[in-house]
Amino acid sequence: MQYPINASCQCGQVSYQLKAAPKMVAACHCKECQKLATAPFSVTAVVDEQDIDFTGELAEWGRPTDSGNRNHAKFCTGCGIRIYHFNPDDPSMIKLKLKPTDEALQPLFEPTVHVWVKEKVSWYQIPDNVKVFQEQP
Repeated sequence: MQYPINASCQCGQVSYQLKAAPKMVAACHCKECQKLATAPFSVTAVVDEQDIDFTGELAEWGRPTDSGNRNHAKFCTGCGIRIYHFNPDDPSMIKLKLKPTDEALQPLFEPTVHVWVKEKVSWYQIPDNVKVFQEQP
């Protein structure tokens, strides 16, 4: 894989340049992520804040989590696409939601861990070769 990798939101107003591979890619099956993704789970690539640069106008929304942490999200002011999540108490880790659509880059964003599987939809089958956690590890 050659870096940097570039991606943009649906309207193109927000883009990023990823300079290194994600530290981890997780599929989260919690009810909140099902709402976010309008799908059975949400895929998140965890990257160091220093390994990614964003351009464009971003708005912010936040909420407390069940664990007591805070989960904030940055999203495009044009198309509303969620770009990334972060904990404002530790902004060094970015939980990237927006993935490149280039087929050659898809393996980089394949989940290697599935979390909150106790809330998984019944019809989705988790692959055999990934780590599985009933809640957050």
